[in-house]
Amino acid sequence: MTDDALTKVITDRAGRDEPVCLYAYDLDGLTAHIEQVVAALPERCRMFYAMKANSAAPILRTLAPVVAGFEVASGGEVAKARAVDADIPVIFGGPAKTTQEIAEALRHRITRFHAESVLELHRISQAAVEAGVTADVLLRVNLAGPFPSATLAMAGRPTQFGIDESVLADAVEAATTLPGLRLTGFHLHSLSNNLSPEAHLDMLRLYREKVLGWEREFGIRCEVLNVGGGIGVNYADLEAQFDWAAFARGLAPLVETFPEHWREIDFECGRFLTAACGKYAVEVLDIKRNHGVPYVLVRGGTHQFRLPSSWQHSHPFTVLPVDDWRSEAPRPELRDEPVTVVGELCTPKDVLARDVHVPHVRVGDVLVFSHAGAYGWEISHHDFLSHPHPDHVFVADGGERC
Repeated sequence: MTDDALTKVITDRAGRDEPVCLYAYDLDGLTAHIEQVVAALPERCRMFYAMKANSAAPILRTLAPVVAGFEVASGGEVAKARAVDADIPVIFGGPAKTTQEIAEALRHRITRFHAESVLELHRISQAAVEAGVTADVLLRVNLAGPFPSATLAMAGRPTQFGIDESVLADAVEAATTLPGLRLTGFHLHSLSNNLSPEAHLDMLRLYREKVLGWEREFGIRCEVLNVGGGIGVNYADLEAQFDWAAFARGLAPLVETFPEHWREIDFECGRFLTAACGKYAVEVLDIKRNHGVPYVLVRGGTHQFRLPSSWQHSHPFTVLPVDDWRSEAPRPELRDEPVTVVGELCTPKDVLARDVHVPHVRVGDVLVFSHAGAYGWEISHHDFLSHPHPDHVFVADGGERC
């Protein structure tokens, strides 16, 4: 989305009875980004989209022709995937699948499950037998590590994810002996929001050695290795993002060291694919000081955009001036000082950015938060205090789409 297109989306709404409060998504930019990402992948590597980052139907429809498929983590996400495309490959992960979700996923002809425990293997087996099908499964293993530093650790320490590496033998036995199952390989997703291509390549080398060892130890053959997502977005410095091109250049020779029978190397990225396509725009409703601290209060907040609170960071934003002031009331403003941006909720935790220097901001201006296309609306507690929901605007080919 060009700045002109975004400005038009916002200014068309400025001055209405309701203050500006919306998400705007650049579908053309999203397409260009994902096409570049997929094109750089070496042979055998495939990119799935992790729907948990943003499962809006226009986002899914934009991604479906480009990605290898969707990675889902609930029965609801299975249904959303199938509503967009009846045949696109769907892989089903998540640490607590219900019996009903598993059966429904089989009815929707998903491609494979990522099994998280021995008990889950039994549940998948029972559902597959009852459906008269064979379910392909990957074993998600919680490795011992060590792993590079990242915002979130999914393995290498106590978490609810995957099968502890120390009891992998039990899971392999179940996956290779229970009826209705076919052990296809392994799923190794160990961290989230990693910003270092070199560290990510080192982690994949660790994965290679682990799986080669398991093949020897258990007498099995891995066909599919899912290396998860975990590639991050640098919210603190938008100019210093994960270097995908450098990562892909290092990935190509690394994949050449994988056995030929590892026919498929799957990635399942979410944030890295959609974050940059979205913006969250909110109107300034008030400006005031309390105990010497300048506050900018906006229509919206963490009930609509929980990411800054969840990750404990100040989310990057710019000020879009709105000169049309249609009130006779005073128009508070601030110049050249650090401000704290807060929402409309009755809690001091409703903070979107803290101590961020702004050259000039007035009541009635609009704050535009960048890189809000992932884990924004999706993870937010929408109905706390029952405020109206924001608009969701999807822009492509210079115009709005539903």
